[in-house]
Amino acid sequence: MVLGGRPVVRGVDLTVPSGQVLALLGANGSGKSTLVRGLLGVVPLAAGSVHLLGEPLGRATPWQRIGYVPQRMAAGGGVPATALEIVVSGLLHGRRLRPPRDRRARATAALEKLGVGHLRDRRVQEMSGGQQQRVLIARALVREPALLVLDEPTSGVDVPTQETFVAALSGLRDAGTTVVVILHELGAFTPLIDRAVVLRHGRVVHDGPPPAARGEHGEAGHDHTHPHADPEQPLEGPDLTLEVAP
Repeated sequence: MVLGGRPVVRGVDLTVPSGQVLALLGANGSGKSTLVRGLLGVVPLAAGSVHLLGEPLGRATPWQRIGYVPQRMAAGGGVPATALEIVVSGLLHGRRLRPPRDRRARATAALEKLGVGHLRDRRVQEMSGGQQQRVLIARALVREPALLVLDEPTSGVDVPTQETFVAALSGLRDAGTTVVVILHELGAFTPLIDRAVVLRHGRVVHDGPPPAARGEHGEAGHDHTHPHADPEQPLEGPDLTLEVAP
C-alpha cells in the first residue's frame, strides 16, 4: 500500500477467523489506520488482495454485513441531524437506498444499548464528544454486522463510555461477530481481545496473544512474539493479503 509515493504497509499476510476479536496495535505512524483503510477499500492496494466475508474487495463485498466506526469524527458533520437520524443512516448501503420499516425501533435499541437512548431526538452537534462517539458506535451496531471494524473508537472518551461500549461488544462477540479494532492501548478492551497484531514501520512484528502492558504502545514485549521480517530489509511478496472469514 502506497501513499504519496511512499510504501506505508508492506508484506502483511493475515487471515481473521470468524468470531475473532483482533486488536491492531502500534506506535503513531506504524500503519494501523492505513491498513484498515486498505481493508475497507479507501486506500488502493499496490499489490496483494483483500477478501471480506468470503468475497473479494469490490462490487461483491457484502457491505450490509460490515460495520465501521471511524476515529473521532464529528457525527453528522455540519448538517443538523439527530442521534436517531444518524443511527438510521447506518441501515443504508449501496444496495439499500431506503431504510427498513422498523428503522426507528432498531435505531432506538442500538442507542439504548450504548446508554444514550434518551438522546435520540437531540442534535449531535449539541452533544459532548463522548456522546457523539456513542452515536457513531450505535450507527455501526444497528446493522448487527458480521464484521465490525473500529479505528480507536474510545480514544479521548471517558471510562464509563469505554466500559459501556466494551459491554456492547461482548454481546456481539458472543453472537459470533468478527471484530478488528485499532487501539492505542488495550485498556478496557483487554478481556475481549483474542489476538493482537503489532505493526512497526508498516510491517507486522508480532501476531499472537496480546502483549503485556509494557508492550501495548507498539512493541511486542513477551516470549510469544512470532518471527517476522526485519523492517529495515527488503521484503518479497504482496503488500497486503488479508482475509476475513465468513
